[in-house]
Amino acid sequence: MSFHYIRIYVAIVLTSVALVACQDDDGATAQTEQKLAYYGADLSYVNQIEEHGGVYKDDGQQQSPYVIFKNHGTNLVRLRLWHNPSWTKEVYGADGKKMYSDLKDVEVSIRRAREEGMEVLLDFHYSDTWADPAAQDVPAAWANITEPDVLKDSIYNYTFETLRYLNGKGLMPELVQIGNETNCGLLFTDAPEGFPTCNVCEGKWAETGAVINRAIDAVRDVADESTIKTKVILHIADPKNVKWFFDNLTTTGSVTDFDIVGFSYYPLWHTTVAPDKLSETIAGFKSAYNKDVMILETAYPWTMEAQDSYTNLFGSDPILPGYSYTRQGLEKLLRDMAQEVHDGGGLGMIYWEPAYISSNMKDTWGAGSSWENCALFDFSGNAIPAIHYMEE
Repeated sequence: MSFHYIRIYVAIVLTSVALVACQDDDGATAQTEQKLAYYGADLSYVNQIEEHGGVYKDDGQQQSPYVIFKNHGTNLVRLRLWHNPSWTKEVYGADGKKMYSDLKDVEVSIRRAREEGMEVLLDFHYSDTWADPAAQDVPAAWANITEPDVLKDSIYNYTFETLRYLNGKGLMPELVQIGNETNCGLLFTDAPEGFPTCNVCEGKWAETGAVINRAIDAVRDVADESTIKTKVILHIADPKNVKWFFDNLTTTGSVTDFDIVGFSYYPLWHTTVAPDKLSETIAGFKSAYNKDVMILETAYPWTMEAQDSYTNLFGSDPILPGYSYTRQGLEKLLRDMAQEVHDGGGLGMIYWEPAYISSNMKDTWGAGSSWENCALFDFSGNAIPAIHYMEE
């Protein structure tokens, strides 16, 4: 998720009250014919939410969110991994007891997914905090690196050791992302002087490609030792950026040993591709790169209301035509998008943080949730009908 959008949207006041009264003109939600290889949910926040008062229910009965998602057709859990996210503990002050989205937390989450028979996508951010198009901060532990070869060794060793540890626990992920929303590359914002940054927006395709290739090498080397032959994903935000990035990375950057082209698609933000154009867009990417294609992040509001005082990222945007900010509107959009992904030959789609309900959880920008109106649960923690879009 491009969490720097919080800094953009946090000051926005909901202005379009008329949208609240928007009629449910989406009509009855019919079953679609789509059958994707992957119906995914990014559940990275779940442990933190549950440990700070969040409760999940299905038909009024409290259950593990992993069980709920499994029961409704989810077969892939996406989890982010930060290098040393000490801030996730420090934000609670004296009450902070542990870090989140570090290796220990991810290990717990992978085990929970596996217990329900779901596969796992591990998302290496290669940062101590959010990596997205606007921010690819260098991990503090790597701040003194000045030589490109040392950086390549560091990313290889970190990736290798992480995956070897998980493989030793029987938790090798089926899919791995090398970076998160790496539109301009990785490891380049707030970089110390002399750090060998990997910013492709400054033309450093060869340098970036060399670092990415070493991370891929690490995945392949651990997979050689494992019964699970992990696939590699590269991830860009907004489909409009895919061609530019992959054309250059696969040529000047010499990165070709990956399996899946992944992109974030939030239709309220990524407006150059309408939902009904996803199939031809995905088919074009498949043809151009001879790779599988996945939507790694998507979401849409089912209400303009908020449950807490943490400003929501979505809610003031004009609605997509035909998809009101209602439970019916969200379900229809997800079914239609899944059909488009299927028709374009896509591998699957993942909803970003559908369990990000309001709780006593804290982050750098607030307490509660900036996403509860996009979660697949209502304000009482009950699963809403949109969760059914994954069911066969």
